[in-house]
Amino acid sequence: MVKRLFGTDGVRGVANQELTPELAFRLGRSGAYVLGRDIEKPKIVIGKDTRISGDMLEAALIAGITSVGADVLKVGVLPTPGIAFLTRQLGATAGVVISASHNPVEDNGIKFIGGNGYKLSDALEEEIEQLCGPHSTSDLPAPTGTAIGRVYEVADAAQQYSDFLQSTIQSDLAGLKVVLDGANGAASQIAPKVLQELGAEVITLHCQPDGTNINKACGSTHPEDLCQAVVKEKAHVGLAYDGDADRLIAVDEKGQIVDGDQIMVTCALHMKEKNELVKNMVALTVMSNLGLHIALKKAGIEIVETKVGDRYVLEALREKGAIFGGEQSGHILFLQHNTTGDGILTGLQLLAVMKERGLPLSTLAGQMNKLPQLLVNVRVKDKSCMDNETVQNAIAKGQKTLEGRGRILVRPSGTEPLIRVMGEGPDQEELTAIVEEIADVFRSYC
Repeated sequence: MVKRLFGTDGVRGVANQELTPELAFRLGRSGAYVLGRDIEKPKIVIGKDTRISGDMLEAALIAGITSVGADVLKVGVLPTPGIAFLTRQLGATAGVVISASHNPVEDNGIKFIGGNGYKLSDALEEEIEQLCGPHSTSDLPAPTGTAIGRVYEVADAAQQYSDFLQSTIQSDLAGLKVVLDGANGAASQIAPKVLQELGAEVITLHCQPDGTNINKACGSTHPEDLCQAVVKEKAHVGLAYDGDADRLIAVDEKGQIVDGDQIMVTCALHMKEKNELVKNMVALTVMSNLGLHIALKKAGIEIVETKVGDRYVLEALREKGAIFGGEQSGHILFLQHNTTGDGILTGLQLLAVMKERGLPLSTLAGQMNKLPQLLVNVRVKDKSCMDNETVQNAIAKGQKTLEGRGRILVRPSGTEPLIRVMGEGPDQEELTAIVEEIADVFRSYC
């Protein structure tokens, strides 16, 4: 079976090895052709995070896009959700994000966004991929003279996105002291500016990107520094983004991590109280804590459960006509505002609830009782090893032990060479033993 170029979140790989400038050029050509073939002069928005490889891949993409006659609107370093917003705002044919999200600096990715601001369908990605081979793109149009595409800088791109973000909450944030961890990524400049303009006192952490330090021991996947800083600064809250700022992990005033599940319970219950929770429904993935299910059901809120991945949460919301959902990892969707997970927007919604309710984040997050949950990531050479009989027997043994009291969930990562082993149950010690036993089997056989 031929490996697909597109994964669950675009094309990913080590920049200049798997994700080469040549591949980026072909992606630009085929993507611009497929998405703009029925339009006289397509316009493609391009933005990126702070990785050192971003300039290289951007240049290659631009060459590919303009070579088939499409124009490029460059917005520079911006969060992924900002690029989705501007794709709609500028009336563009499509958008392209150059980012590998929370992955380390050596990785990068290319993700296309439709003119409506949403991720592409599998069918469109497959069509782009079919045209993306080393020889396939030679069959695409090659205009000359004035028909070649041009490049335009969108000088006020960050300001347009900032104005939009501020418009999503009704109250100011005066009186709130916030420590902000920008992961040395795309949110590093714009997030502090937005919060300060809304009246918050902001202390920045890891907001000095140099091209090589994105996600390095910081941000939403490493909030340890943030936890300490919130307590030290006697702040009300800490906010941590990932490299492209489409997710958020918070820290309460006691220095305790508040994950996506706790953010969702805080916002969902507040939205229901204000009659703003459309369809009275929240979409969650199978990774969400059972405590969140219990809290939402107690409040009379309907739950739709999806596979892991914010694209599946989005699909469920659009299918049901609902607007709110997300992942424990901090990808939260507010479809009344934006078409993709948006870490800065999520932070603003969370701060607005704190301000309106006049309650500390620890109290709001405490509206759900988290069951002990353990996630172990095992690096593997081949994710198909999940089908190994010994592996399957180990999983079945763990599930039987927790039957009726918890659960085991084992799945391959959609973006990295990892198998994720998650367990949930009432006893942390027992849970650790079960999950580690399964993980050890993967380490031995994979």
